Amino acid sequence: MDVRDVSSYIDYTLLRADAVAAEIDALCGVAVEAAFAAVCVNGVWVERASSLLAGTGVLVATVVGFPLGADPVSVKTKQTRDLIQRGADEIDMVISLGHLLEGDTDYVADEIRHVVAAADGRPVKTILETAALNREQIAGGVNAARVAGARFVKTSTGMHASGGATVEAVALLASLVSADMGVKASGGIKSLDAAQRMI
Repeated sequence: MDVRDVSSYIDYTLLRADAVAAEIDALCGVAVEAAFAAVCVNGVWVERASSLLAGTGVLVATVVGFPLGADPVSVKTKQTRDLIQRGADEIDMVISLGHLLEGDTDYVADEIRHVVAAADGRPVKTILETAALNREQIAGGVNAARVAGARFVKTSTGMHASGGATVEAVALLASLVSADMGVKASGGIKSLDAAQRMI
């Protein structure tokens, strides 16, 4: 697998709070040139990215409940609807980490289910923060995502103090998801070698 093969797996991401329009434009330009799968931007930039990427085959992903996941279900649901209307093709949703840590997977499944419904057929990726969880908690998060209809589970926001993606976490997620789900490795992936190992 070389860099051309890897590019189709990449969601090229810019989620800094201080990102400016010129950086979003550059992000989209690089994504098209490199044939990345998607760009991932904060909600405020979804319309701009959607306009820039129209007809290119590069999707627009955006985040809900980012980066803490601590918003009420109603807020995550409303945010999802709004971002879909603005042109988002995919939703990366941060789950309520506190509820998952307590073992309240019913709450986590319920919030995911609401976001999946609000996404109206667009893929929802649930962000678990695997570095902050033990194996049992990760399995609970994956099961909640599965029963709620999420398309992917994702390792992390890249913002949590406990860290981002590891090869071990990606392998664990891959062993737990159902056949119709995917795994998204996210957080701290800085080299071709790391990406290849996670793929």
